[in-house]
Amino acid sequence: MPAAVRRGGALAAAALLTVGLTATAGCAGNTGARDERAEPQAVGQPPSPPPTPDLPSSLTEQELTWRACPAAPEYGAGGPPQPPEPMPDGTQWRCASMKAPLDYDEPDGTTIDVALVRARSRAEGDERIGSLIFNFGGPGGSGVTTLPVSGADFATLQERYDLVSFDPRGVARTAPVRCLSDRELDAYHQEATVPTSRAEGEEYLDEQTAYAQACESDSGGVLPHVRTMDTARDMDLMREVLGDDTLHYFGVSYGTELGGVYAHLYPENVGRAVFDAVVDPTLDPAESGLNQTKGFQLALTNFLKACDEDGECPIGDTPAQGEQAIVDLLERLEEQPLPTADPDGRELNASLASAGIALSLYSQDFWPILTEALQDAVDDDDGTLLLRLSDLLNGRRDDGTYDNSQAALTAISCADAEPRYTLDDVREWLPRFREASPVFGETAAWGLVSCHDWPVEGVWEHPVVSAPDAAPILLIGTTGDPATPYEGAERMAEQLGGEAVVLTYRGEGHGAYNGGDPCVRKEVDAYLLEGEVPEPDAECGGA
Repeated sequence: MPAAVRRGGALAAAALLTVGLTATAGCAGNTGARDERAEPQAVGQPPSPPPTPDLPSSLTEQELTWRACPAAPEYGAGGPPQPPEPMPDGTQWRCASMKAPLDYDEPDGTTIDVALVRARSRAEGDERIGSLIFNFGGPGGSGVTTLPVSGADFATLQERYDLVSFDPRGVARTAPVRCLSDRELDAYHQEATVPTSRAEGEEYLDEQTAYAQACESDSGGVLPHVRTMDTARDMDLMREVLGDDTLHYFGVSYGTELGGVYAHLYPENVGRAVFDAVVDPTLDPAESGLNQTKGFQLALTNFLKACDEDGECPIGDTPAQGEQAIVDLLERLEEQPLPTADPDGRELNASLASAGIALSLYSQDFWPILTEALQDAVDDDDGTLLLRLSDLLNGRRDDGTYDNSQAALTAISCADAEPRYTLDDVREWLPRFREASPVFGETAAWGLVSCHDWPVEGVWEHPVVSAPDAAPILLIGTTGDPATPYEGAERMAEQLGGEAVVLTYRGEGHGAYNGGDPCVRKEVDAYLLEGEVPEPDAECGGA
């Protein structure tokens, strides 16, 4: 399976922090066929000139039926599905499906069902602002999974908003992309190695071709229609169907790219929007991959420095020794994987160990687990915990099944990105990736060929997000973010133009709002709830 360049990480930080090492649950709520409050219809006019053909009234005037959410196994991490906790005020999560065109160039043609989840606000009248739509990143992350699991973190925002999220097209329950079976995915991950010769590189490309063919065989009709622009158009239809004149939005990681594309297509429809863990929209896939590699290396260095200060480093007496020990471990695992306690007999190889380490750098909350996992691997030759961490990144559940997040990530990334890199390109970029990170560089460089032989052409080198006429957008950049380095927030603000404002969070982790810093929450809540835009040079954290 290709290791597609992760524009904002495989999953958003909110989901990662919530799932931890336990099973997650599907969307479920109280019973009932229809929401007790009728959905108002939107007014408002489309932008001029319209970015898409006019949609038929059967779509723009559809009424959503909100029901108790089904407890679906694909929303869990193994084990029996469990309903999510209701919101603190007792509000239950409810689900619906929205019809959208498969192809926006044929708005009267085939439709898909976009899966939605919502918790209603208790506010009435002027106190209720509208819907706040979330996208938690990936691309490939399920909003129908993530919002109920992490919803309590947004309880303050529910005071004036309906909290809404969705599975983007290609993801989970919305026209999902399928490629390999669970057994085939296990085999791929167990056999994965980094090519060290031209011949091995050719074999790697053959694997990419086989994977692309499998995706086309299982999901060919969907693959041309999972681009970020398509999902942005789904969001505007969602806005209209939910009855909002403007789109109020909270995007994390890749969700910031999606939000930027939406703002470019529909600047007049932008309401209050927050972009947290901001993707740099100015980079092509190779530059983005290199930038992200530097970000993960910085986060690893910060982890090793912190453990040195605490006197609890898992390996090595200094950060430099710790890094070298990780490099040595990965080299050893290329030749001899470690045994684990996995019930399916899987071993820990270098690829899976690298994935587990990367997952742990998304948040400081994972650092103690990474410390234990590295100690187990280096001191006890036990790869169990690193394997479990890699499963979280790869979307593997405790019962051995996989969600489709990685397949969706590849499909969306390759449908968006125009460049198709070759072995010669990898050879040219490898020295820079290796210099950026002795731990992650090699694997990240080979990720450049993830779209080799993909059956759908890409449409851009980088997304267009210019929206100078949009309302003020609040961007949050975290100085220690591994997946979306801080500079991306500044560049996104420049590309958006207009009144975009960057709030700097001096801290660690991927995504700041759910990171526990009260200053960040105060600034974001004041903006979303009261429309108070932070000062241009506002900062939080750093204590």
